[in-house]
Amino acid sequence: QVQFVESGGGLVQPGGSLRLSCAASGFTFSNFGMRWYRQAPGKEREPVATINSSGGTRSYVDSVKGRFIISRDNAKNTVYLQMNSLKPEDTAVYFCKRTGFNDYWGQGTQVTVSS
Repeated sequence: QVQFVESGGGLVQPGGSLRLSCAASGFTFSNFGMRWYRQAPGKEREPVATINSSGGTRSYVDSVKGRFIISRDNAKNTVYLQMNSLKPEDTAVYFCKRTGFNDYWGQGTQVTVSS
């Protein structure tokens, strides 16, 4: 079945960086776009970054533009989120899913930005 396993989160100081990974399985990864989401405490889950199947097209929510970079390795069935210049408001659980399908969510990975 379709699965997403997120990893790479942790506690980081403001201004720091983290690289998240999402290993996908159960479908032909290279055929689908992928999207990172996040859910902060008490808030709705929101899309953060999207990448198309080939990796040639990327888009970001305004709040992370210029700081986050989404990428993918189709040989490894993995999508990444490089997060730089982190802010306390980036604190959230981060998830990934393929675009266009109502798949089950993975467990997510916690990112905490705090001094």
